[in-house]
Amino acid sequence: MFLLGMPGVVICGMAADMACAQPVSRDVARRAAIHPVADSAAMQTWLSRVPLTRNFPPDFGATLRGDAPAFVVEMTTAPGCAPCADLWTKLQTLHRQYGVDVKVLSREEAMVRSGRLGLPWVGHPVAWVRATNDPDRVIPVAIGTDHSVNLARNIYLAFKMMTGVRPDVAVRAMAKFTGIVGVAASSPSHSKSN
Repeated sequence: MFLLGMPGVVICGMAADMACAQPVSRDVARRAAIHPVADSAAMQTWLSRVPLTRNFPPDFGATLRGDAPAFVVEMTTAPGCAPCADLWTKLQTLHRQYGVDVKVLSREEAMVRSGRLGLPWVGHPVAWVRATNDPDRVIPVAIGTDHSVNLARNIYLAFKMMTGVRPDVAVRAMAKFTGIVGVAASSPSHSKSN
């Protein structure tokens, strides 16, 4: 191990040396996890980096079809949001394939829900699975858009968890949200004239 010391700079020679690890601020972590995109090309560039789910348990289709009436997928959206349109299209395909009900959730309700779950509001889209008979039983299944197979996997896992059955697929898979969200509309700047 070597240390190079200059005022305000420390370089550690061993990555595993915990004494040299610097704490990461919440803002830095958020910027690393959230990928705002303005158009379809930028969205596809980010999506090309996201791994696809390849293995599904044998009860996958039966679970989605059988449990669909007990749940609704709610998502947020915003005008001109490319990831929102992409996620909506993919969720509509899942609706046609498995009968999964899909609805739009207002930004205000989404922010309240995010706050209740201790999640930071990151922008649109965000999708949750909610029990149709209990508005307080929700599980986030997408923060940003994702590949169709990954969305289906997350919805399957949410159905399993909310029915009290241990999923056959690792729950950690659902924590790998893409963070591919739309660029927030900028508010006009208000400058004062002197």
